[in-house]
Amino acid sequence: MTIRTRALSVLAIAAAAASTFAAAPASAAPPPRDPGLVRVDSGWLRGSVASDHVRYSAIPYAAPPVGERRWRPPARPARWSGVRDATTPSPYCPQQGRAGSEDCLYLDVTVPRARTDRPRPVLVWVHGGGLVSGGASENDATRLATAGDLVVVTINYRLGALGFLSSPELDATGGNYGLMDQAAALRWIRRNAAQFGGDPGNVTLAGQSGGARSVCAHLASPLSRGLFHRAISQSGACDNKVLTRSAANAFGAQATELLGCADAADVAACLRSQPTDKLLGVLARTGREINARASDRPWNPVAGTYALPQQPGDALRNGTPARVPLLVGGTRDEMRGFVSGEHQPRPVTAERYATLLRETFGEDADAVLAAYPVSGFDSPALALATVLSDWGGNIGACPVLRTAESAAGRQPVFAYEFAEDSGVDGTPPLGAFHGLELPYLFDLDMIWNPYPELNTEQWQLSATMIDYWSAFARSGNPNGTGRPHWSPYGATGTVLGLSTAGIAPTPYAAAHNCGLWKTLPR
Repeated sequence: MTIRTRALSVLAIAAAAASTFAAAPASAAPPPRDPGLVRVDSGWLRGSVASDHVRYSAIPYAAPPVGERRWRPPARPARWSGVRDATTPSPYCPQQGRAGSEDCLYLDVTVPRARTDRPRPVLVWVHGGGLVSGGASENDATRLATAGDLVVVTINYRLGALGFLSSPELDATGGNYGLMDQAAALRWIRRNAAQFGGDPGNVTLAGQSGGARSVCAHLASPLSRGLFHRAISQSGACDNKVLTRSAANAFGAQATELLGCADAADVAACLRSQPTDKLLGVLARTGREINARASDRPWNPVAGTYALPQQPGDALRNGTPARVPLLVGGTRDEMRGFVSGEHQPRPVTAERYATLLRETFGEDADAVLAAYPVSGFDSPALALATVLSDWGGNIGACPVLRTAESAAGRQPVFAYEFAEDSGVDGTPPLGAFHGLELPYLFDLDMIWNPYPELNTEQWQLSATMIDYWSAFARSGNPNGTGRPHWSPYGATGTVLGLSTAGIAPTPYAAAHNCGLWKTLPR
């Protein structure tokens, strides 16, 4: 065959192929993409599709921490074949008052359906609950994701003693299993964010209460370095201390004894063989007994460990944490809800108020009583709630200010106070109580739900807060058109007040007596 003949033959074959493709029926085209279907590194998922968003629920980000994996660092999840149903909410981890399962290392992802030309910022939410309760599915992120144009990920992590028991008999980590779970979730998000249209290079780690305490720990943790690029701490200031290694081991030894494992030939095997319900009951009793004698909470991140080499507040002061933009704040009346519930079986009288202050502050009690005389308040319960809210031994105002001051020299910091009054009655009235800002960002499904329905003005405040939070997640700066300017704390010392009465700088330090609390030992 000549070269010319061979060339004509090739042209004929090409023409025939073109004719065949042109004649192919429309049904031969690939089907349109299923909006509920996505592939992650472990397999395919099918989520719940709504008009404005898709939610993928109960996605495993780590292997089940059960049996021999109880009280061990998280491991990568197993792959699956076929399409995994992702329409059922993540199960809760074991906790008092709610059914749960130790097979609980799952996360939920909420993605807007609106088209976009670029990857979306990712906001990872660490739920509150004092590190002993709560779960990913109690925070419906639809509003935050769709109005903020974010990919929002809510995560479970091991709680209570199952997440934070420290015992040399178990391993050398010093506890922190719940903290390691959260870091494992961040690594999963880095691997898979792009599959949901998210930007793995623009991740904001955010949390409230125990979740905020976790965020602060991750700022100081080498496990999490480079896994997030902004941080939001709501009502859990980084200046508050977590457990020392020695205190955590002492709590672990007491729990081991109460479980009947202290004298076992293999203590770790004995602990891992205990049924979940027995663990919950005994370890909850351990927590109550410890809290009756000490201010430390037994189930907490543990400093002096590989996961957390130093206290988060110390890391901020010496400049060793992740230097990412930080949004930090809390509610105006953090402790009112706790005092209102705490005093019910035993009312807070003027005498008991003075006794509690002397037990808490020792030789500094006179200075506190002089600054907060019971005669200056409507009730002794309100006086106590105000002292605790300002002091912030666990949560409260002045540690937020110290956190902002420590961080502002090295990274952009934006500080706020949520000051909207709830209108909820109590003794004292709950005011802007701990957690009140949550329904302004999420729709909630919680056992304890004192949150009133938002009125028209409060819905507008909610929209403004979502604009601030999502802009911060996008760029590290909450400012933008259509809302009051928010100055960085380092430039002006500004703490922005958020309420329907107005969004403006607030005299935060003076209102909470932070000058006094700075002079007293913490």
